[in-house]
Amino acid sequence: MRFHDDSNEKQGKDISERYEFRDIRKEEAERAAEIERICFPPNEACSEEHMRERIEKAPELFLAAVDRQTGGMAGFLNGLATDEDSFRDEFFTDAGLHNPAGSNIMLLGLDVLPQHRGQGLAGELVAQYVRRERERGRKMLLLTCLQGKVKMYEKMGFTDRGIADSAWGKEEWHEMSRRIEA
Repeated sequence: MRFHDDSNEKQGKDISERYEFRDIRKEEAERAAEIERICFPPNEACSEEHMRERIEKAPELFLAAVDRQTGGMAGFLNGLATDEDSFRDEFFTDAGLHNPAGSNIMLLGLDVLPQHRGQGLAGELVAQYVRRERERGRKMLLLTCLQGKVKMYEKMGFTDRGIADSAWGKEEWHEMSRRIEA
């Protein structure tokens, strides 16, 4: 049974007042790579080269949150479209795997700068991304995360599929999915 929670609506409204949610701009690739280095350890972070390639190949699959007061990017979510339904490491390094007509999105990173955490920004990025990709006819979002983030993603509607085939950064990842079709 679903229930209506006014606090989530209020939080979403407050977040939308504080942040602008928009597509990333090509000239923001360096800043996105810098944010990635802040949010992830070196063995997991996307390189600036790969970030530029992702933005070049699939800018429409980035969603940036920009602080309205400072004009600075506070975080972003990015992925690649595919018809595959299981995550593999090559998605992190080969933007050429992007299939614009793909029915699924492999989420490659949810980045929120430390000073913007704890306000629901990550959840709002995911919620807005889900709405946008549902409107585009996508069917499913997939991601990998460490054990410590499983509960966070479950609260965002993802299901833990168990240990992923991915060994990115020499870590053990959980593969998670969320159906988004209408």
